[in-house]
Amino acid sequence: MSVDSQSVDDVRDDGAAFPDGGDSRHTKRVLLVWDAPNLDMGLGAILGGRPTAAYRPRFDALGRWLLGRTAELSARETATLEPEATVFTNIAQGSADVVRPWVEALRNVGFAVFAKPKIDEDSDVDSDMLDHIALRSRDHGLAGVVVASADGQAFRIPLEEIAAAGVPVQVLGFREHASWAVASETLEFVDLEDIAGVFREPLPRVSLDALPDEGAWLQPFRPLSALLVGRQGVS
Repeated sequence: MSVDSQSVDDVRDDGAAFPDGGDSRHTKRVLLVWDAPNLDMGLGAILGGRPTAAYRPRFDALGRWLLGRTAELSARETATLEPEATVFTNIAQGSADVVRPWVEALRNVGFAVFAKPKIDEDSDVDSDMLDHIALRSRDHGLAGVVVASADGQAFRIPLEEIAAAGVPVQVLGFREHASWAVASETLEFVDLEDIAGVFREPLPRVSLDALPDEGAWLQPFRPLSALLVGRQGVS
């Protein structure tokens, strides 16, 4: 699945924008960063293809969840807490016109968007997400971090270090693809399907621990042709 399959209606919701204001000298962030390429791939694997409207995540519901999380953490803090959410995504060449309405709808809900051109297989946004978390930590401090990604190679150690420093850290995603977070003793895992309203319909999920008697198909995360990228001319 790619971001061009997102619907404007799936992210727009009046009144879901995050509040601004407060004295920045006494404000900490509750920061959410969403790894769109990674979660798109995970959702596509669960569905076996691009999602219909019923299976696209609703960012207005995610925003309301973050507001609730911020209120929960406020009870433990003397500082003013401000939620902030950013979607990190790649833009493939020639797709800007298709993706633009989705990006603008996200911004209308109250999410920032970091968009990076998709030049090759290495044009991921992991380092940009980590840089953003570090920047916000230096700015005013973090009262909470939420990372929506299943990429344990990129995020497990940095997030565990943040948690060890006393900042509550949550990982959002699909439990099938984030065993590193599910099993962590320092990170809290939240399955996206457990957040009210994020999906209109239950996802057709298959667990290896509870397979149907007739068996089940598990679709590949990427096509075999991806193995040839960057290897042209290699015998």
